[in-house]
Amino acid sequence: MNLRNILVPVGLVILVVMGFRSYGWMGVAAVGGGVVMWALLHFTRLMNVLRKAADRPIGHVGSAVMLNARLQAGVSLMHVVAMTRSLGALQSPENQQPEFYRWTDGTRSHVTCEFHNGKLVKWVLERPAAPEDAQDGTAGSAAP
Repeated sequence: MNLRNILVPVGLVILVVMGFRSYGWMGVAAVGGGVVMWALLHFTRLMNVLRKAADRPIGHVGSAVMLNARLQAGVSLMHVVAMTRSLGALQSPENQQPEFYRWTDGTRSHVTCEFHNGKLVKWVLERPAAPEDAQDGTAGSAAP
């Protein structure tokens, strides 16, 4: 069980009680206003991230290599969606932990991310193998 599920409600109750003991019902109203403001800020950020992600194809990112460099363990799925400005393509069965999402760029490189309880645990960058004629340096050379 996530400790945050217990501490946040207990903290809110403590703030309301402290507000009431210090300023009466005006303190409860002030604490309530602060909590509502905090909730609206987070809701607004979530809606902005999803609005930007709705304009792009699912699972597409500009550069998988740059995404790989910017990822950090422990960030939330919403943070990764905000970085990519795209919803990831779900690779695992729905409602099953861990969740795997994939973002692919135009060169067919892709990053597969593993999320456990909404937090990034690990990720893998996979790049396509280069064609053999491009490896010897003769491909794409212009004739004189």
